[in-house]
Amino acid sequence: MAGRPRSFDRDAALLAAVEEFWRSGYDGSSIARLTAAMGITAPSLYAAFGDKQHLFDEASALYFDRAIAAVDDATALPTVEQAIARILDHTAHAHTGPTTPPGCLMLTEPRLGAQRETLRARLQDRLDQGIRDGDLAATVNSDQFAEFLVAVLRGMSGCARDGGSTQDLLNIADTAMTALRAVSTAAEKSA
Repeated sequence: MAGRPRSFDRDAALLAAVEEFWRSGYDGSSIARLTAAMGITAPSLYAAFGDKQHLFDEASALYFDRAIAAVDDATALPTVEQAIARILDHTAHAHTGPTTPPGCLMLTEPRLGAQRETLRARLQDRLDQGIRDGDLAATVNSDQFAEFLVAVLRGMSGCARDGGSTQDLLNIADTAMTALRAVSTAAEKSA
């Protein structure tokens, strides 16, 4: 016996769960809040997604896939400066957009450390490529600079959650770009 067919759009419900987890975090998102946001009953949630943890895993994977796609698009740009500038600009606008919760689920949710590590590794790979391409000084510690960039992104997310404007986040991005330019080979050549 297959049971009753679903009377809701699973994809739309999952997107609503993404927004609820993004807005309230895992711990702040009760089953009651999730079902209200998703427009479904608790039995429907359990039947379609298992439990809260499985729903969170699926929702955060969807969120991460979208977030990392933007990073991958940026890191494909010709120079490391262009790549990091695009990531920071995208972050400033995405974290303060009018149609989404402020901040970033991946950067603020304690349970998503593995996703943050993937982000850090992608940034480090792009910095390493910048060193190989001659965009960055050979003395740059790409591991430390990638950690710095993740810290900047987390700070931008926190600022957005605290009510910071797009311009506030762009100002933070500007300062991070100043740090990047300080270790670029262009800065080395002009010294």
